[in-house]
Amino acid sequence: MRYLTQLGIALAVAGMSSLPMLSSQAVQLADGTVYFVAPPQLLKASTTQNATDVWGATYYFTLNLPANAGEPLQRVVITQREGTDNLRFNLDETEVFEGDPASEGAKLTAKATTPNPDTPEVVITFNPPVDPGRTVTIGLRPVQNPDMGGVYLFGVTAFPSGEKSHGQFLGFGRLHFYDGGDWFSRSRLLP
Repeated sequence: MRYLTQLGIALAVAGMSSLPMLSSQAVQLADGTVYFVAPPQLLKASTTQNATDVWGATYYFTLNLPANAGEPLQRVVITQREGTDNLRFNLDETEVFEGDPASEGAKLTAKATTPNPDTPEVVITFNPPVDPGRTVTIGLRPVQNPDMGGVYLFGVTAFPSGEKSHGQFLGFGRLHFYDGGDWFSRSRLLP
């Protein structure tokens, strides 16, 4: 039995040695795929307007790239996964900055694209990539808020720098829209 345990440990160590490292922190597989050591975290998703049919809203997605990420953040893909309406965005009005919406920091350079207009997916590519240890917010401007109220889920996936990088799914940004005007916000103002 002891022999089998030692054999198992030896095989595990031998298997791990076939995963070459880019540096002391970054991970690269034998096929060249780059991974985060510690993936970013989706901290929050929020909107400036939660009423249906409203124009001029911004949807914010705030991410934290930990100091021990091992690789800079190159790209973020935001995909609408749930909601009655398929939302479209004014990609030229996308804003990206350090910090969160309450404490907006320095502007970052990024380009937002939609690879396939038939899918509700937005790709934000940072140029230059975001260094580890920073918090960044992506602000997407929809053409207008959805016609139908309800919960809308947006999947957020982050990719490290590299020609062949592995995307890490960070979770869902959840936005709730209300029919008939912004009754939720107004109700807080009533006596």
